[in-house]
Amino acid sequence: MTKILIAEDDNDIRELIVLTLQFNGFDVTSAEDGQVAVEAALADDFELILMDVRMPRMTGYQACAKLKEIEKTRDIPVIFLSAKGQEAEIATGLQAGAVDYILKPFAPDDLIGTINRVLQEYAE
Repeated sequence: MTKILIAEDDNDIRELIVLTLQFNGFDVTSAEDGQVAVEAALADDFELILMDVRMPRMTGYQACAKLKEIEKTRDIPVIFLSAKGQEAEIATGLQAGAVDYILKPFAPDDLIGTINRVLQEYAE
């Protein structure tokens, strides 16, 4: 079963994403901020990380950049989730090491489609 880490500070959104992913057969671990996400990524093995951009303690950008500096987590694909869709925001996310950027609100089918596409690209 594919293991995914989700980092999202909004509890309702986090729970909705967790339920969507579990319904689609993924093993999901959740974190409420970037710092907890980095700690979780170091403590377990994940095939993908979904990360909100704006979070307390450590932003998604900071957490992604930190994960890309660590050998154990360097190659895990990161997809950002954000309500901010300006080109500069997306460019910042991709520069931090993300492989994709999903704008909120999103349809569950779009989220699953993007996850499956990224997992397939990185499995090759």
